[in-house]
Amino acid sequence: MPNARKIAFVASSVPIAQAALVDLTEAYGFVPEAEADVIVALGGDGFMLHTLHSNSATGLPVYGMNRGTVGFLMNEYSLEDLPARLAAAEEAAVNPLRMRAEVRDGTIHERLAINEVSLLRAGPQAAKLRISVDGRVRMQELVCDGALVSTPAGSTAYNYSAHGPILPIGSDVLALTAMSAFRPRRWRGALLPKAAQVRFDVLESDKRPVRADADSRSVEDVQTVEIFSDPSVIHRLLFDPGHGLEERLLAEQFV
Repeated sequence: MPNARKIAFVASSVPIAQAALVDLTEAYGFVPEAEADVIVALGGDGFMLHTLHSNSATGLPVYGMNRGTVGFLMNEYSLEDLPARLAAAEEAAVNPLRMRAEVRDGTIHERLAINEVSLLRAGPQAAKLRISVDGRVRMQELVCDGALVSTPAGSTAYNYSAHGPILPIGSDVLALTAMSAFRPRRWRGALLPKAAQVRFDVLESDKRPVRADADSRSVEDVQTVEIFSDPSVIHRLLFDPGHGLEERLLAEQFV
């Protein structure tokens, strides 16, 4: 990013991120996002996802510095030599998932998800889901606490906690992972081509309500949920050399 000299700083509301915002703007100045070449996001992974979603239309690259908790998508925080770090940064381009959810009253809700789209039971009884891939029913009935579709970038997040596989960042593969599958017993999921279109039909939704989350943004009482990777949207993430997504995903498997 040799020409990225106009830096817009954004920060989460936590005190440590707000303090970093003050220090960085004093050191490097303030530029509105509309005039910037690059955005520096201060916070944790949740704030990084928020920043990427907020700037999906601008195409600006985002360089995160960890002032939160996990920080898997973030670089190490430092006040020093930021322009040089931005100039040397490696870029990772990721396509989000697009979720199209129909609720029981017929309303359609669309969301983008950089990490995953998850369906979760919203009541005391397990969810019942029918799963179709590219228009073909692949599982007539999955009884579970939920299921998700994850991108490679999100495969170490909720997907990994649900015992799904870690996906290499350039693999062109999506993970379909079940949470607490009851029938079929212990079904762990499937690996799908990136171009696959996944559809979940919620069965017995009146007594087994389900909500859909796209990067933690919820839609309640869903009836059907369609999910596919959207190549028309590109999110650009910047990382310090040797600490990009590919290296982080690989290192995570040897912890």
